[in-house]
Amino acid sequence: MPVKVRFAPSPTGFLHIGGVRTALFNWLFARHVGGSFMLRIEDTDTERSEKRFEDDIIQSLEWLGLTSDEPVVRQSERRAVYTRYLGKLIDERKAYRCFCTPETLEADQQAQMSQGLAPKYRGGCNDLPPAEAEARASREPHVIRFRMPEKTVTFTDLVHRKVSFDLRLVGDIIIAKGLGEPLYNFAVVVDDEESGITHVIRGEEHLPNTPKQMAFQEALGFRTPAYAHLPLILGPNRKKLSKRDLSKSVADYRADGYLPEALLNFLVLLGWHPVRDREVLTVPEMVEEFTLPRVQKGGAVWNPEKLEWLNAQHIKLLSVEELAARLEPFVPPHWRGNREFFARVVALEQERLTTLKAFAASASFFFELPNYPAELLRWKGTDAETTRGNLETVMALFKKTEERSFTRDLLEKPLFRLADERGRGEFLWPLRVALSGREASPGPVEIAVALGRIETVNRLQIAVEKLGGAATVAS
Repeated sequence: MPVKVRFAPSPTGFLHIGGVRTALFNWLFARHVGGSFMLRIEDTDTERSEKRFEDDIIQSLEWLGLTSDEPVVRQSERRAVYTRYLGKLIDERKAYRCFCTPETLEADQQAQMSQGLAPKYRGGCNDLPPAEAEARASREPHVIRFRMPEKTVTFTDLVHRKVSFDLRLVGDIIIAKGLGEPLYNFAVVVDDEESGITHVIRGEEHLPNTPKQMAFQEALGFRTPAYAHLPLILGPNRKKLSKRDLSKSVADYRADGYLPEALLNFLVLLGWHPVRDREVLTVPEMVEEFTLPRVQKGGAVWNPEKLEWLNAQHIKLLSVEELAARLEPFVPPHWRGNREFFARVVALEQERLTTLKAFAASASFFFELPNYPAELLRWKGTDAETTRGNLETVMALFKKTEERSFTRDLLEKPLFRLADERGRGEFLWPLRVALSGREASPGPVEIAVALGRIETVNRLQIAVEKLGGAATVAS
């Protein structure tokens, strides 16, 4: 049977990192073995499910490249299917209607806990004659409970290996609020069977649900898919990641300027490792190497600094043209008016970027005249006269340089000869500041070449004026 997996989020909030990690592992597994990947929206919780959250899930997965191989399935459109299977279980006496009030259930639970017992449903409605239950169902509030078999379920998880669970500890659990209102554990079993899901890859928090779902599968005559439960994502303190950390959505990371391939690279290493010890992986490399036996059992530690480092590495892997295209949403439109100039600036900043969003702040001086105090021009207290003299020397050199010779190769030799004569700090520092207004930036020669001769000379004139010198007209 061809491999088929699914990612099944509930549209009760924006897609967060934990969900994406699950989607990624499913998608990579399917791609590695030549199987298929589907998206199922589990929206039976009508009070909390919202269309805007569903849209966010779909759009975020598309941005990440984790697209479904078939049309999206929505549980809200499958209520008739669940009703049919619930009716089948009731008819076969494998499930029953329960009319116990919340007060009755609470009192029974308290009594069990006072005796040191784990609370579970101990019956009360499980022996009602079917005709009586049917008659009461039309006029009394009720739920549907599954008649849980009293046995131990053992299965092999593809990550945790052999797992055993005593169903006698569970009791007869609720599987629906009514024939048309299935709960999670029941609906997913029906959906997985009807969709032909062969492997269920999901978070470790779902591990206790698996034995219950296997009991439903047996009762309905369904096959049992293979299960793989992924390790928890832990915070830096090795405790479960906080809700605050998980509250940052994929859309937030996108808005902050993270690349989708960097985010996927970061997430794949949260609980999985490649054959060779390396950290920077392209998506095709992930697909080629991903196997479930290499998924670890222990929790994976969240490290935002590593995510930023990986993002910087993937920015470096882009061509200048591709990086320029990806930067477009993060910069003012007029910056892109001269595409050749924009590309030159992108090439200069590429090695220093950690996020796409950071480009606007780090490169703004290329597109707007920098604003800085005159004092910043002076290297470690060098007097204004010396600083002004050094700037005027550079300005004279640049003025007599032809436009076609205004290149890094032809400018570095005379500039660095002068810098060695007068002191590199005293000579090059004011040049850097005059062009960028910054203490940290690309090298002054690189900035000058990117700006062009005329703009460079104009900025040097402004710097001389700040230091109290007379300006001359650039040629």
